[in-house]
Amino acid sequence: MLADLSEITVMRQRISPERLGPYVAASGGDISEALNLYVWNAEMTAALATTIGHVEIVLRNAVHENLKAWSTRCFAEPRWYLDVGHVLQSRATDDVRIARRRVVRDGSRAETAGLVVAELSLGFWRYLLANHYDRTLWRTTLHEVFPGRSRRVVRDAVEVLHLSRNRMAHHEPMFNRPIADIHATAMELVGWICPVSRAWIERHCRTAETLRAKP
Repeated sequence: MLADLSEITVMRQRISPERLGPYVAASGGDISEALNLYVWNAEMTAALATTIGHVEIVLRNAVHENLKAWSTRCFAEPRWYLDVGHVLQSRATDDVRIARRRVVRDGSRAETAGLVVAELSLGFWRYLLANHYDRTLWRTTLHEVFPGRSRRVVRDAVEVLHLSRNRMAHHEPMFNRPIADIHATAMELVGWICPVSRAWIERHCRTAETLRAKP
């Protein structure tokens, strides 16, 4: 018991009282239970982040293939991110420029569209669904990626995942967030794109199982 108390004291300091504060409050002041909740939160974060990661990859590849076909058709240039038609806002073109530079930064590999797409953040894809692109991208091509869904509905779903992933990346608490709803949003989004992908992700997802084990 003394060793346990010593470990609790050390870990409270190492993690920091400030970071543990929400867990302590949720555990009624019990530091031991707060640490248990903290550990579970990390496991929950890992499970949900994996699910969101799978969805992000399906999302970005589907949008990429759609924009590739559109750019080829309209501008005879499959590399849509080169923005031959001058459709992208400066924020997006800056992101593309940085992504392209990262791809070839050490000179060991040549640029490919797949590598550039992989370097673009979830925020990049989220903002392609913004109001600004309603007429230029959504109505002309991107709506095909999400049959029967409005741009606002899709944008809001991607926003939920983007904000959740950013929160998890900064090791913020998720135990007090609507995890089941976030997971449902992820599944809905990927289902709009590809039902087969949704079934595969659900089969390999540990979010629901981990949520049931919450202390």
